Amino acid sequence: MSKVKTSFFCQNCGAQYSKWQGQCNSCKEWNTIAEEIIQKEEKVAWKTESASNSKAPKPLRINEIDSAQEIRMNTTDGELNRVLGGGIVPGSLILLGGEPGIGKSTLLLQISLKLPYKTLYVSGEESQKQIKMRAERITPNGDNCYILTETKTQNIFKQIEAIEPEIVIIDSIQTLHTDYIDSTPGSISQIRETTAELIKFAKETNIPVILIGHITKDGNIAGPKILEHMVDTVLQFEGDRNHVYRILRSLKNRFGSTAEIGIYEMLGNGLREVSNPSEILISHKDEELSGTAIASTLEGMRPLMIEIQSLVSTAVYGTPQRSTTGYNAKRLNMILAVLEKRAGFRLGAKDVFLNVTGGISVDDPAIDLAVVAAILSSNEDIPVNKDFCFAGEVGLSGEIRPVNRVDQRIQEAEKLGFSTIFVSKYNKIALKNTIIKVRLVAKIEDVASELFG
Repeated sequence: MSKVKTSFFCQNCGAQYSKWQGQCNSCKEWNTIAEEIIQKEEKVAWKTESASNSKAPKPLRINEIDSAQEIRMNTTDGELNRVLGGGIVPGSLILLGGEPGIGKSTLLLQISLKLPYKTLYVSGEESQKQIKMRAERITPNGDNCYILTETKTQNIFKQIEAIEPEIVIIDSIQTLHTDYIDSTPGSISQIRETTAELIKFAKETNIPVILIGHITKDGNIAGPKILEHMVDTVLQFEGDRNHVYRILRSLKNRFGSTAEIGIYEMLGNGLREVSNPSEILISHKDEELSGTAIASTLEGMRPLMIEIQSLVSTAVYGTPQRSTTGYNAKRLNMILAVLEKRAGFRLGAKDVFLNVTGGISVDDPAIDLAVVAAILSSNEDIPVNKDFCFAGEVGLSGEIRPVNRVDQRIQEAEKLGFSTIFVSKYNKIALKNTIIKVRLVAKIEDVASELFG
């Protein structure tokens, strides 16, 4: 007989206790500790003959280890390849999180239908007919994709042995359960145990596994934090459901950079890759309007041109409002204080609203100069020339500080047809003979006099 063990787990952070208590010592939440009966059996869920007969690994000197480049699997999706660092590494475990309805299942189903590899798509949330209806809307062809509706890991592994897929997709990890843990699907112990079984399967067979994970109301991936430590790559699919654009961001990547992003456009027939997002994030208008400025920013290695919109008006109720969308509100307050103290602009009694178009959030300090230009343009009611763009950080003393990789920003602005870019005069620019005019500025006053005379 196998031993039956009772433990208490915090449903918020996953901390384990020997007995029940009202408050979790780890996350300080109340009434989140629940009892779970854990029943372990001696056999394992996934066991290959080669793994059972193989000898124990021996330690090797680091210069004896084969350092040949691992061949990655091409997903046929340029944006996903960029975020992963060039493709899927065989035997890796990838966790994709995001809000409900943002397009996680659509993205992975769309990729699985186009993959040149035999793919097993396991769904615990939809029936095969529902997935078929969605697949026909996305793309009618998908000869290499197999659909399985199952939540029990033992049955999934049996089907894997029969089909022998090259990639496995699980939608979602919160719906899986194993017989070796006596608790409900989605609980802390079930998520931990089923993930451990999938990791063992992936490492022994060299077959990559992609998991879809739910997120909490705070935006964190649901389940114990150890789930993110166990997998090789954590991807976040984000965006505003009221907008058509989605951003795929890497939060953890053992095989590549976490600075890259992928941008998609949500259409009726699925997600479309956006190869040049700058043209989409900048609105096309015939007449010049005050309160808008173009900023040159970077997301990973990719330069982007985004539009900053500002509205400055007299405060109606005496207390001025400060509202931002896609920009840090505290940084906006800092910039307004610098404009008031260092440049002499009276904005203390005025409402200031700031918006980054396209529904994206930007935390690059290089867009400070564009924010200043948009605010002053709205305050003076004088439009900024639509052929001007900005790349500079604003310091507390009113100086324009240099930004990193300024050459890439200038090249992107030149490629999109801008005539002038404003950067800090302290930047070291290596580019020669550029068509775009580079204006070097040192203080906010220099920018204000150049734009508004």
